Formats: sequence, C-alpha cells, structure tokens
Amino acid sequence: MKPLFVKKSSLTLRVLGPTLVVLGLLTAGLYFNKLHSTRAVLDSLATPIFWVANLPTRVGEWTTTHVRSRSDLLEDNERLRRENLVLQGRSQKMASLQAENVRLRALLNSSALVRDDVLVAELIGVSPDPERLQLVLNKGEGDGVFLGQPLIDADGLMGQVVEVSSGTSRALLITDITHAVPVQVNRNGVRAIAEGTGALESLEIRHISATTDIRKDDLLVTSGLGGRFPEGYPVAVVTHVERDPGEVFVRVLAAPTAALDRTRHVLLVFTAQQSQED
Repeated sequence: MKPLFVKKSSLTLRVLGPTLVVLGLLTAGLYFNKLHSTRAVLDSLATPIFWVANLPTRVGEWTTTHVRSRSDLLEDNERLRRENLVLQGRSQKMASLQAENVRLRALLNSSALVRDDVLVAELIGVSPDPERLQLVLNKGEGDGVFLGQPLIDADGLMGQVVEVSSGTSRALLITDITHAVPVQVNRNGVRAIAEGTGALESLEIRHISATTDIRKDDLLVTSGLGGRFPEGYPVAVVTHVERDPGEVFVRVLAAPTAALDRTRHVLLVFTAQQSQED
C-alpha cells in the first residue's frame, strides 16, 4: 500500500496542473495577444457551463412572469367581468343618447317646415289616471304658453294645452275620450271630426255619410275650422272603413301620425295670429 501523502500529492498535481495551464494561457493571451483562437475555443466550451449555472435564475424569472396563482387568476377574471358590465351599461346609454339625438334632429327638421313660431318643450310627467291621456310639460306661462295652444311632434298633431302654471303646463292628447279635432281628408278636402277613443293608437271619425269618399290609408289633416288648430297639420291615417248597407253613416277608425306614447320632446305652436296679438 502506498503512503497517504503520495495520494494527496498526486491529487494536488492533477488539480493544480490544469489550473496553471489555464492561467498561463490567459497570461499569454493578455500580454502577447496571440491566443485569440484558443480563447474562442475555451469560451465556446465554457458557454454551456454558464448557461447551466444561470438556469435556476431563468427558471425563477419565468415562473414569476408566467405562473400565477389560482386566486390571482380568479381575481383578474372577476375584475374583467365587472369592467365588461360597466362598458355594456355605458354602451346602452350611448345607444339611448344616439336614439334621442335622432328624434331631436327629426323634431328640429320638422320645425323648419312649420309656418308658425314654435317652442320646444320636454315631457316631464304623465297623468296617473289611466282614463285621462294628459302630459305634463316643462314650459309654462312664463314661457308664453297659453290655454288651447296646439302641441305637435315631428310627425303630427298631439293635442292641446288645457292647464297652465308659471313653470309647467298640462296638455290633453287627441286620443283622449273628451277630445275632438276638426279634420279634412288631404286627398279630396272632405271635412269631418276626429274624436278620441281613450286608446293611444286610435281615433274615430264620426258622422261620415255612407256616400262620402273616404278610404283606408287616407291622410287626415287639421282643417283649421274653429280657429283652435292651424290648418294643414297631419293628424291621423285612416285604418278602417266599415260600410253597413242598412246604416246611414260609415264607421271610420284612424291611427294618429304622432308618436303619442314615445315622444320625449314636443313643439308648442304659436300661430301667426297669436304672435301678432302678443
């Protein structure tokens, strides 16, 4: 058996020898600048060692960046769901504003065709009594509103003002059972009276002779008789004409042209005569 100090010396030489060779090569490269190719080979051999040594750090960075806990993912999902709900709500409001903008544009365009002066008013309430078809408007006596003033929207006659206070007014719709408006058939000038039926979508034209020339789809406009409503405003379109051979009169129903159940903004009409009196 060899002595122990011989084994230690042999091991020291095996470790020390390569170390001295490397140091020698590095020293020669630094001072003589003649071992570029040898250094390049050594760098290439050492690259895998450096990559393996840096692997834990890379794995840690990747884990921090890409691996999220389940609770974090659930929290992010809940936050995104809330944000999506908020965006959907805003989108609905935007759609409502766009629709209102279209209605206002139509109302303003119609006012340009009206020969009389008009005042834009906003609907702020309706009558709680289902048998009374009335609207509450945000314009009153202080704005020049007067009793009997006609009320129109972009499509036709809506009614007339029946109550006035300093800042608000109340209008009666043409379909109220107590309301009647003189009309004429736009096609041939036949005169009649359109009376409310109590239903928003229907008017009845009474006392029309069986021989009168009135047809389905005829447009009825204000005749101007009585001086309450200016002449020529659309009122309704005939939807039903029922002739009974045994009856003197025909039964005629018509649908209002105005959007009585949807309009938010309306026009209060000042006739030329009323403007001169003021």
